[in-house]
Amino acid sequence: MKAFASIVLSFWFTVAIVSAASPDDAYRLGPDSEPHEGVPQGKVVGPTALKSNVYPDTTRDYWVYIPAQYDKSKPAALMIFFDGHAYVGLKGNYRIPYVFDNLIYRREMPVTIGVFINPGHRPDQKEATDADWGDGTTNRRVEYNALDDKYSKVIVDELLPVLKKDYNISDDPEMRAISGASSGAICAFTVAWHRPDQFRKVVSTIGSFTNIMGGHQYPDIIRQSEHKPIRIFLQDGVNDNRGLRRNGEYDVKWDWHAQNIRMVEALTEKKYDVNYTWGIGTHSNKQGGAIMPDMLRWIWRDYPRTDDAKDMSNRTLFVPEKDKSPS
Repeated sequence: MKAFASIVLSFWFTVAIVSAASPDDAYRLGPDSEPHEGVPQGKVVGPTALKSNVYPDTTRDYWVYIPAQYDKSKPAALMIFFDGHAYVGLKGNYRIPYVFDNLIYRREMPVTIGVFINPGHRPDQKEATDADWGDGTTNRRVEYNALDDKYSKVIVDELLPVLKKDYNISDDPEMRAISGASSGAICAFTVAWHRPDQFRKVVSTIGSFTNIMGGHQYPDIIRQSEHKPIRIFLQDGVNDNRGLRRNGEYDVKWDWHAQNIRMVEALTEKKYDVNYTWGIGTHSNKQGGAIMPDMLRWIWRDYPRTDDAKDMSNRTLFVPEKDKSPS
């Protein structure tokens, strides 16, 4: 009898542990987010500091990923990631250099220069890091959450000219994408919203389309505005911050998941090229990192390439000419 009771107790203890597990633990990085033998690896340059006249007395670090297949005689696609430190690292949730290596190698996205830029900070503030990168530690809250075109000027007027001095980047806005998580996600959308002449592809994970600085207004703004040529993929989790205030009252304007749903509804009504997925996660980068390769495949699904039955040029693994063995 004691043995039976012990087994029952052990069973319920195990159930309790499983039940207490974070829903984010359900998400794992796949092989697209890992290095593989034989896959040409790009290189990452940086960090480099970028000063700003748009936000005086601030600087921010950025890194540049250069694909192994990059040919300076040919314009490359461009993708910018906000909160750059969270994307460029090879031990975090996104590991974008590995993802780019694998997808470019298989021609599932174009040859793309990746740029990973942090929010700005004043001299009395520290550079954002994986351990400390909330809105309260840098100029992130103001730069990322405002709905005006101010931050887009940092990207278009200050960052892009510096990048184009060193790299051959396509001027075609269809060949430019922008991405972020949380406040970085609403910022990515805002830059594309104000400057679709420069960026037309957006990846948003756990986007803060909430009332931090009026972001909850975006669905109405979208409905009231002329359609813009923007393609966007949104990810969020049903356990994201759900708008329960400290007094116990519910405020939909502070419900991250509800506001992401409202974004999709508005974008769909206005016939945007939109895709989305709602997972089980919290305000976490776990699911976003796990599905980033698929989001990138979708965003870049129709980049220009030859599709001729007699032409094998785009039907082989993409190895740089310098790395090919002589025949």
